[in-house]
Amino acid sequence: MGYEIDFLPVGDGSSGGDAIALRYGNLYGQRSEQTVIVIDGGYTDDGEALVDHIRRYYGTEQVDIVVSTHTDQDHITGLEVVLEKMQVGSLLMHLPWNHSGELTEARKAAFKSAALSESLEKSFQAASDLQTIAERRGVPIVEPFQGVATSDGVFRVLGPSLAYYEQLLKEIAPSSAARQSRPSIQELLRKMAAAAAKLVPETLTLETLRDDGETSATNNSSVISLLTFDGQQLLLTSDAGIPALELAAAVLEAEGFQPGGLRFVQVPHHGSRRNVGPSVLNRLLGPKGQTTRHSTAFASVPKKNPEHKHPAKKVTNAFHRRGYNVHLTQGATLWHHRDAPARDDYSASTPVPFHEVVEEDGDA
Repeated sequence: MGYEIDFLPVGDGSSGGDAIALRYGNLYGQRSEQTVIVIDGGYTDDGEALVDHIRRYYGTEQVDIVVSTHTDQDHITGLEVVLEKMQVGSLLMHLPWNHSGELTEARKAAFKSAALSESLEKSFQAASDLQTIAERRGVPIVEPFQGVATSDGVFRVLGPSLAYYEQLLKEIAPSSAARQSRPSIQELLRKMAAAAAKLVPETLTLETLRDDGETSATNNSSVISLLTFDGQQLLLTSDAGIPALELAAAVLEAEGFQPGGLRFVQVPHHGSRRNVGPSVLNRLLGPKGQTTRHSTAFASVPKKNPEHKHPAKKVTNAFHRRGYNVHLTQGATLWHHRDAPARDDYSASTPVPFHEVVEEDGDA
């Protein structure tokens, strides 16, 4: 069985996101011998690019599964284009208003009457619009909770579980969102520390990444999925943070997974140091100090990075010291593949080097 996975660049400046296309099966055979999946779509222009990419390189107008990992606009907006312009078999997306009375009421007023931040208002409206498009075009919707999988078992959802998702919604729902929209003292202190960041040394054994990184409840609600091809495992993490990744790791470990068994992994949240720590990386990638590069990691990062937010050097170093070469989009499509037709217009990308000095702290 062959596969190919493409990370398209999102945004043309300092704002990034995720837009991923993949297919597996007999890639030299008929369309019926292949499965095509889209995971997130970036912004509207990125959705257009996804459609063009699938038509050109996959040779099809049909997408079997579209996955919306979470409601952030840099992930969901472009999926409207995919649903409108392609023949989609099913849409995997969470429907938060089915799990929260507050959000059910908020949706009735286009989220205008809820105590939501502007960002959450736009994100939930984008998700509501995507559901409306799917229903109008007759695309079945399945909520992607732990255990949801394709009939062949190649693609499956490791997280979130229904219980964890509903727990996270309590932090996101309007009753608490007003508090979230105001910067906390901790947030202000973090930004002050970022402004005064200094460089510190790292080595293959000396690591400054910590286990205390925190991301938003919305990010932790992201779909974490696994693809398994003839024993090869590929992990897609979206914007998941440490607690969400730990729960996914526990699912894998219960099945006998050994750290370092992933052939490919998506660097969570564009390489933010707030989404990963040494402990969860040890569980997924293996111990630090690896001198042999045996696996690949992709990070979706903006084309421009004036504030050095994404990816954090200490994060790419953490992957590197565990044997994973990290490649960045930064305005170019990344292609990971096996037993796939050649692309004459593609060339090998260069992985991020190991950084001997990193920012002691930062906003990423």
